Amino acid sequence: MEIQQKDDGKKGIFFIEQNGENVAKMTYEWVGKTSIIIDHTLVDEKLKGQGAGKQLVTKAIEFARKNNLKIIPVCPFVKSVLDKEIAFRDVL
Repeated sequence: MEIQQKDDGKKGIFFIEQNGENVAKMTYEWVGKTSIIIDHTLVDEKLKGQGAGKQLVTKAIEFARKNNLKIIPVCPFVKSVLDKEIAFRDVL
């Protein structure tokens, strides 16, 4: 699964596309220049059980680390993943 990203400097999205259809997405909003709020994650039934949601979160973690950002997890799914994964807590 290839995870793509779009960002306009105010809001952004990590997403997975299959056959021209957006089948998974995680949206975020910038808070200044040092933080992002991840507010929503949605995975289509077609990808259930394949770890697509966690892959989206992992991509966001990589983005945050690369850009020296902190993540504010408003989305319950993202908060759950970050709470469980000790290795991801550096971006909180």
